[in-house]
Amino acid sequence: MVSGMIFDIKHFAVHDGPGIRTTVFLKGCPLRCLWCHNPESMSPHPQILFTPRRCIACGHCFEACPEKAHELVNDVHVIHRERCTACGACVEGCYAGAIEMAGRVVTVEEVMEEVLKDRAFYENSRGGVTLSGGEPLAQPEFSLELLRSAKNHGLHTIIDTSGHAPWEQIERILPYTDLILYDLKHMDSKRHKALTGVPNELILDNLRRITETGHPIWIRIPLIPDQNDDDENIHALGNYLSTIKNVERVDILRYHRLAESKYGQTGLEYRLRGMEPPTKEEAEAKRRILLKYGLSNVTVK
Repeated sequence: MVSGMIFDIKHFAVHDGPGIRTTVFLKGCPLRCLWCHNPESMSPHPQILFTPRRCIACGHCFEACPEKAHELVNDVHVIHRERCTACGACVEGCYAGAIEMAGRVVTVEEVMEEVLKDRAFYENSRGGVTLSGGEPLAQPEFSLELLRSAKNHGLHTIIDTSGHAPWEQIERILPYTDLILYDLKHMDSKRHKALTGVPNELILDNLRRITETGHPIWIRIPLIPDQNDDDENIHALGNYLSTIKNVERVDILRYHRLAESKYGQTGLEYRLRGMEPPTKEEAEAKRRILLKYGLSNVTVK
């Protein structure tokens, strides 16, 4: 049986494609976007999430951890993540819910068992299943088998991708994918690398290849203040998208701050801390720029 690493399954999702959907979040991503709202998705391995405000200082984790990764320093619960092997011993006895595990190995069959619980909602809303992450194409075999199984059950399928993957992997999943949600962050490759850790040539090449197959695509543009929201980049995006076929819609996704606390839970530094989200008016101004390039279905989310 094919298995993979996920960190969540979200039922009744309404922002990951048409209709009511079940979104499966796969772990692991080749990008390191400064604004990533799922920092627990970056690593392909299981990891500990710690929420200090829930900790009741019961001491279980100090005794349970074989690596002594938990320590009380000046009455502050400290996790030495360099020692942590994510064995889960500390999680099992933390009944306060302060310590949780992000990442678990599941089979295709186990995922589909969860997905099929919502079949009635898919049929009534024209929804289905969406693979997200992380980057689903970072687990190509698992994603392929999930999509294949979903199609065998007659479900509408979507993959939400950054497009940063070998073309061969994308080509294999296309026959089992009804719609692709495709992220575009920045048109300047050097700036793209500074923001995400990778250049954009492969991403743009894959997008053009996908459109040549006739597959429908929804473009998603995260709008991040002072990072990619300058008019020059928006014009460049509009000009490029005007040459792309089969783009059914373009969604401008306004940056939000909901993920700030997650970075503390994972022990990662959030470099955009304190940044204010763009206003609706600012996002609408970017929408008007894109409309000038003949992109008829542009929305602000």
